[in-house]
This record gives sequence, structure tokens and C-alpha cells, in this order.
Amino acid sequence: MLRQLVIRDVVLIDRLELEFGDGLGVLTGETGAGKSILLDSLGLALGARADSGLVRAGQDAAAVTAEFDLPADHPAAAALDEAGVEFEAGEPLILKRTLKADGGSRAFVGGAAAPASVLRDIGSSLVEIHGQHDDRGLLNPKGHRALLDAFGRIDTSGTALAWAEVSRLAAELQEARSAAEAADRDRDWLEYSVKEIAALAPEAGEESRLAEERAAMQAGAKAGESLAGLDELLGGSDGALAQLRLAARRIERGAADHPLLAEALASLDRAVIETAEAEDRIARAAEALAFDPARLELTESRLFDIRALARKHRVEADALAELGEQLQARLALIEAGSERIASLEQELATARAAYDAAAADLSEARRSAAARLDEAVAGELAPLKLEAARFRTALASAEPGAGGADRVEFEVSTNPGAPFGPLTRIASGGELSRFILALKVALAEAGGASTMIFDEIDRGVGGAVASAIGERLARLSQRSQLLVVTHSPQVAARARHHYRIEKSHGADGTRTTVRKLDAAERREEIARMLSGAAVTDEARAQAARLLEAA
Repeated sequence: MLRQLVIRDVVLIDRLELEFGDGLGVLTGETGAGKSILLDSLGLALGARADSGLVRAGQDAAAVTAEFDLPADHPAAAALDEAGVEFEAGEPLILKRTLKADGGSRAFVGGAAAPASVLRDIGSSLVEIHGQHDDRGLLNPKGHRALLDAFGRIDTSGTALAWAEVSRLAAELQEARSAAEAADRDRDWLEYSVKEIAALAPEAGEESRLAEERAAMQAGAKAGESLAGLDELLGGSDGALAQLRLAARRIERGAADHPLLAEALASLDRAVIETAEAEDRIARAAEALAFDPARLELTESRLFDIRALARKHRVEADALAELGEQLQARLALIEAGSERIASLEQELATARAAYDAAAADLSEARRSAAARLDEAVAGELAPLKLEAARFRTALASAEPGAGGADRVEFEVSTNPGAPFGPLTRIASGGELSRFILALKVALAEAGGASTMIFDEIDRGVGGAVASAIGERLARLSQRSQLLVVTHSPQVAARARHHYRIEKSHGADGTRTTVRKLDAAERREEIARMLSGAAVTDEARAQAARLLEAA
């Protein structure tokens, strides 16, 4: 609900602060007083196109601020969340727009800068403007289906759930088909690769183990080459051990002749013993280092085969076994894919049948609601001097979706025999506003913006028609805030809040102001609307009767 509108330096308005209440509010004044300026200002705050011509002459910039009461469940709250604007339930929502004389503009939501498109998105759910300035609300066919559903209290949740199941299964089926097609293209390669890996049967960690065995055997071979001939060098007939023993025997014959010889003999005995032990150790080492060349060849061959296969598949050697399992799974998918696809196709067919049934029931409910809405609107047209007009809710097939398979559009024919068409093409001006009013009254609680503005809805009518318009506006204002620009005293008399727009001329130029009228001022203004420039006592009496009747 619009609570406050602050306007600064817009056309003929220097500074204006207006407080608004709930229910029906009317704006009256002489032709040319500046009612359109007020609507243009509000439109600016709601994201309308920025026109530098709105800046008051001699000023650098204009600014408009609109304050709204916004309940937590209001549709605008979703738009705020999507735009990333923080909003606290219970706090006022403030929209602001500044406009420079050079055409530049800035938009603000809740004190934070925002694109003008965000203002438009939020504003479309806050305010509907009907009349010359109308560009949204009931004139937009995109919202007609939702309005019809709300009018008929039609529950679309079953259709939405059925469509969600269809969408899920369709996506799953497409994924299965794509996977099967991709896998089928690789069938030959997969079969060969699985057999190749299975034949080699690599194990995790095998490559490292084989590499260690190969390195050990290669080291043994090198050491064996170094030991070759040592047995002859040490143990042969001419080996070191035999020579040491010969030397010991020769020294032994003269050992008693000198103590040093005895010591030398003892050293040679120890050398013989150590050399014999060395010979034994060398023999045992040679036995330990001995290897089978055939085993080395087999080890190297398998190691090279594993490494070559890993390079071929561009994986680590230890990952070959896991790769084999993965390729086997892909191959199994090909085998099982046709069965899975057939099962999904059956499930999807069942889900589509359930959706079609739910959509058909929904279409039938909409046709029934459309007939009731057409009847309700028809009952509103005659009192509004639109008795020659016909209204219908047109239903046509549309692409299936969560909301069913129906396209809904409100159409009208303004003259007998004339074809039906959209409201924007058939009706215009005050006639359009009255059509909108008839629809709004018929739809009643079917939703829409919390604030509605009707611009000169009573244009070209008076008397009983104007009274009928006023009665319907008052009825509609019980559910929404209404602001009506009017020249009709019958409409003005129905208002809960009355604002007079005035233009004044002074030394500093022409100014437009707006005043909220008290009870006495209201009667005087309605009397002026009844009598013209000269307000008579008779007009005042008639104004009093209108106010009492309201």
C-alpha cells in the first residue's frame, strides 16, 4: 500500500509531500491543474522511462520518493529477494528515483542503488495504473491465466506435480539415451580394451614390485661379474691361500731360531684362517647373488608390458586394474542400456498419461470458470454504459507446462458484430478504464497489485453511470487501496480521502500543489464540480446529499 509520495522539482511542483491512506482516495481539480504530473512522478518512482522534460525549469535535478507498506507475503518480496535487496517484514519499502536535467537518472531501493529495471519489477506488483498511462496489470495477457485460476479457485498443484514427474523422467530418459549412444559408438574399442587388460591382469602395486625385483637382479648380475675369478685367485693351486700355507711351512722349519719368526708364523696362521673365512663368505655371497637370467627376462617383459599398457590408456600403472573395471561397467551399460531405456519409456508414457488427464481436468475447470467470469463481467458492463460491449475469456491450446496446456486471454468486442480482440486494441481512454473496473470488480479477490490507480475512469459519462462507477470503486477499495483521478462528483463523494490539485501563479512562477481536504472543504469541492466556477447554495446542498448517500 502506498503510504507517502515525496516530489521535488518535477515540472510545476517544487516540493510536495503527500500522505495516503487505505480505501478509496480521489484527486480532483481543474483541467490542467497538474494531475498528470502527479501520475508521471509516481511512474518515475516505479521505474518508468526517465524524461529530462520532467525536471522543473531552472533546476539541476528532480527526485521522487515513494514509501510502501509491504507485508512479508507480498509478491514484491520475491522480486526484492531475486534482486538481492534486503527487506525486513514490517518495515516500510522506499523507492526513490532521481533525474538530472541532462537526462541521467539513478534508482534506489531501500536506500541502496539499483537498476531502474528492478524498480519496474517491484513496482509492477505494487501499483497498477489504468487509463492513459496503463502499461501493465490486466492488459498483459501473461497474467490472465493466473487471474482466471484465482477467480475460479482452481488448484493447479496436481498438474504441477504431474508435470514435474514428466520432466524428471524425460530428462532421465534423455540422459540414458545419450549415455547408451556414446557407449555404443565405443563398443568395439571397449571390448578389445577389456580383453587386453583382463589378459594382462595387472594388480595394484605390481609395477613397483616388479621394478624392485628387476633392480635387485640387475644389481646381483653386476656383483656376480665382480666376484668372477675370485675363487681361483684365493683357492686355486696357485691361489693366495695356497701361497700363505706354503710360506707358513717354510717359516715353520726355522721358527725356533728366532722369536720374530715365531710371531710371523702366528700372523700367517691367522691370515690363513681369515682368508679361508673370506673365501667361504665370498662363496656364500656368490650363491645368494646368483639369479636366473630367464626370470630376469620374464620380470622385465611383464614390467614393460604393464608400463606400455598404462601409457596407451594414459593412466598410472597402478590404475590399470580400476580402469579395467570401469571399462567393463561401460560395456555392461551397453548391454543393460536397452532394458533401462525401455523401462524409462514405459514410465514416461505412464507419467504423460497422468499429466494429460490432470491437464484435461484443469482445462475443463478453466472453461467453467471462464463462463462464470464472462457472466460476471457482462453484469458489470451495462451499468457502466458499456451495454453494447461483449467480453469473453478466450482459451486456446498452449505448450504443456506446470500450469497446464492452456493459453488464456481476455478479449472484448465494443460494438455488435465487431470481432473480439485484446483490450489494448479495442478499447481506449475512459472506456478502457471502465472495462478494467468491470473486470476488477468481477475478479474481486483474484489478486493484483495492492494499490490501483484509475486515471479519469469517468471520462465522458455522468449521472447514473458515474454513480455506478463510484459504487464499484468503493466496493473494490474494500480489498485494495484505490487512487482515482476524477471529474465526477458522484465518484468523489464515495471517497474516504479527498485531495485537491491546484495550480497557482505568483511572482516566482506557476506552481502545482496538492491539499488533503477536510469534510467542509470536500463538500465545497464537490459543489464546485457540480456547478462549475460559481458555487451555488443549491450545489452545496446537492453535494451534501451525495456525501450522505455515499
